Amino acid sequence: MRRSGEALPSPHTAGGHPPATGDRSDWATLRRLFPYLWQYKWRVAAALGFMVGAKVANVGVPVLLKNLVDTMTPKTGAPDLAQALLIVPIGLLLAYGLLRFSTSLFGELRELIFAKATEGTARQIALEVFRHLHALSLRFHLERQTGGMTRDIERGTRGVHSLISMSLYSIVPTIIELVLVLTILGVKFDSLFVWITAAALVLYIGFTVTVTEWRTQFRKTMNELDSVAQSRAVDSLLNYETVKYFNNEDFEAGRYDASLDRYRKAAIKSQRTLSMLNTGQQALIAISLVLMLWRATSGVVDGRMTLGDLVMVNAFMIQLYIPLNFLGVIYREIKQSLTDLDKMFVLMEKEREVRDAPGAQPLSLLPLPPGEGWGEGGGINSTVRFEDVSFAYEPARPILKHVSFEIPAGKTVAVVGPSGSGKSTLARLLYRFYDVQQGRITIGGEDIRAVTQSSVRRAIGIVPQDTVLFNDTVEYNIAYGRPGATREEVEAAARAARIHDFISATPKGYDTTVGERGLKLSGGEKQRVAIARTLLKNPPIVIFDEATSALDSANERAIQSELKSAAQDKTTLVIAHRLSTVVDAHEILVLEAGVIVERGTHAELLAKQGRYAQMWALQKSEAAPLM
Repeated sequence: MRRSGEALPSPHTAGGHPPATGDRSDWATLRRLFPYLWQYKWRVAAALGFMVGAKVANVGVPVLLKNLVDTMTPKTGAPDLAQALLIVPIGLLLAYGLLRFSTSLFGELRELIFAKATEGTARQIALEVFRHLHALSLRFHLERQTGGMTRDIERGTRGVHSLISMSLYSIVPTIIELVLVLTILGVKFDSLFVWITAAALVLYIGFTVTVTEWRTQFRKTMNELDSVAQSRAVDSLLNYETVKYFNNEDFEAGRYDASLDRYRKAAIKSQRTLSMLNTGQQALIAISLVLMLWRATSGVVDGRMTLGDLVMVNAFMIQLYIPLNFLGVIYREIKQSLTDLDKMFVLMEKEREVRDAPGAQPLSLLPLPPGEGWGEGGGINSTVRFEDVSFAYEPARPILKHVSFEIPAGKTVAVVGPSGSGKSTLARLLYRFYDVQQGRITIGGEDIRAVTQSSVRRAIGIVPQDTVLFNDTVEYNIAYGRPGATREEVEAAARAARIHDFISATPKGYDTTVGERGLKLSGGEKQRVAIARTLLKNPPIVIFDEATSALDSANERAIQSELKSAAQDKTTLVIAHRLSTVVDAHEILVLEAGVIVERGTHAELLAKQGRYAQMWALQKSEAAPLM
């Protein structure tokens, strides 16, 4: 959505890119970047205008310097040097100073005008990547390496700045200056000056491009090894507790050091090739300068050129070769920026496994007729149905097989069964983290594949088995259920989840930071924060995905009442391992190997003396010694 004052959206939507091939050419990457810059076309035009002005002023400096030297050179029969100094036109001196100042002024104006385009482009691309990553399926995020991916995004964003600044502030101005200098040399002197300069530049650029292209492989290797080292470091730090549990600090340090050592070797190899490149460049510059000055000196001796002409030619060569001296670095940085930018574009082009259907509308959740639902007036039609649903993460390993059941509006249905039976997959499918391969899932009679993902997820709240919190305050984590909620609303949700007293007893209260992934809180405290967050969201459908499985019996009983409160008048799916938590459910489904083998109320299932009754007896016997 475009806000007032923001740049227009990219002509490429995040989900509409062609599949990334992995071998995109540099020109293709530039074409991919061009639409973002074209939004600032007037700034680009103004920046180019200032750039041309800066280069015209820069080329004018040696010309004025020549006139000053020629004016100051004593002529035959002319007054001595002291008298010559007195007759130097004041206008030339003023013009010389003005041109010097204009070169810097136009350069600064160019950067000032174009800064908004550069920063705006980098911001828009980074935001588009961020949004697209959130839009990708759960499968992508389970397989990604966070450290390497974040480093790719960081380098890609930096690459936008480098690419624009290097090309617009270095390559293009040098080309403009080269054309102006060759034109002046060709008009004022013989063509040999032009040929020497042109030949030297062709050899210089050819040598630089060839060697830099060869060196690119070493830079790519460095980046890959850098990403590997970053991934290992981030992964190790995120799993700090596991490292400590197994006393593997030295092992992790060794793995990280091995990655750093491989990076060091690649960096040294890259530096050797850079030294070779710089040496070759300096040799070509020295040879061309000697040839040009020899030709100019010969012209002065023969009387075809003045001393001022010699000074002008020397000044032109210095002005040309100073930026060209950095051509290797500039070209390498441009190549590297294109590589980094391409990696970020590849992320943007990752196909969405789950996407909204064309023209999808939000979930409607229409009111139910009186007497058919919960509450006065019947509530809303939040009935959830799984209709002949089959699903597999991998084709060779089916998880759910022809599963059908209904959760009536305002009722609670529990799913129990052994680990790996597909219980948590039901929640993932309901959230549309994946799409079913057969059958359909409906909410209020609407197929969730036909409506927007956002509206489906807005209608559902979840208290997961493993509550992961942001490294922020308690208030932030509770308010995450409904961003923009007031402190009073947050506290009301915390009271309902029976965690307000604990929060108030801490020194900083709701401003207490919970730590990375909420590790400063106990399991029970994190669960209550998750319950408060869901209560604040207040969705019509609630999922409890083994919400108490990580707690001891005392905490489980304490939190169970909060879960019942959270499920009050909600359409609720309870996924449980402990059967004692689901005895009050309106219907209990027993899932085994992706198939519903039994269904009914707690009493009905016990009376059947089937699989549920066996599980109940087993859990009761396991809990007996603890009672």
